[in-house]
Amino acid sequence: MNKLDYLRENLEMCDEIILDALTMRYRMIEDITAYKRKKDLPIVQPEEEEKKRRLLLSRMTDHRHTDNVMDVFDSIILNSKKIQSQQIFDYNIVLIGFMGSGKSTISRALSKVFAMDVIEMDQVIADREGMSISEIFEVHGEEYFRNLETELLREMQNRKGVVISCGGGVPMRDENVVEMKKNGKVILLTAAPETILERVRNNHDRPLLENNKNVDFISELMEKRRSKYEAAADIIIQTDGKSEFEICEEIISHAKKQ
Repeated sequence: MNKLDYLRENLEMCDEIILDALTMRYRMIEDITAYKRKKDLPIVQPEEEEKKRRLLLSRMTDHRHTDNVMDVFDSIILNSKKIQSQQIFDYNIVLIGFMGSGKSTISRALSKVFAMDVIEMDQVIADREGMSISEIFEVHGEEYFRNLETELLREMQNRKGVVISCGGGVPMRDENVVEMKKNGKVILLTAAPETILERVRNNHDRPLLENNKNVDFISELMEKRRSKYEAAADIIIQTDGKSEFEICEEIISHAKKQ
């Protein structure tokens, strides 16, 4: 055997070790997730991920391949999160609620914790139309925009395991609620009017609130929408005074009972 053949054979052995280790790791992820769910333990533990990363970095000090190894490690963690999410959510998560209730924040948190794809409906529509939501309202009218929302919800039925963050008016259409429930669990995020005002105060892409940023107007509009929101929801979660990870755990807790 020449030197090159010898090196290639050793490389193949390394590949086999890596494959076996990955298979074992992903099986352990499934076992850990199942155990946590059975014992009602927290699923979201970002400190564990950071702990693993620090440990790996400490072992790679001054190694010339540190960046390459860390890149592979990040990919392994990403796929571990996806395996975890598939065990917990075999459906889409549809977030509804009044503007400023925390839909975008919780979408990002779920994406970080579970590597789930996020569909921000307003952003997708704005990107496709090449204009802001305010401009769509001004140029084409509200009915045109609402029709775009309905079509996007239908499109999302071809996806699975994604987070769909809905605009505030989406649940006001009964047909939208029907489309949401076809392959998703609808989660209503709520907050006090004072909290909503604080969250949207400096945002200027909310056509319905732009000239009405006060507690009384927000309270009145929230009350008008409340019955529709609650009728659409499978799960209702209050977001005031809670961290994004606490809210994620609450969503997971409800998912266990579904």
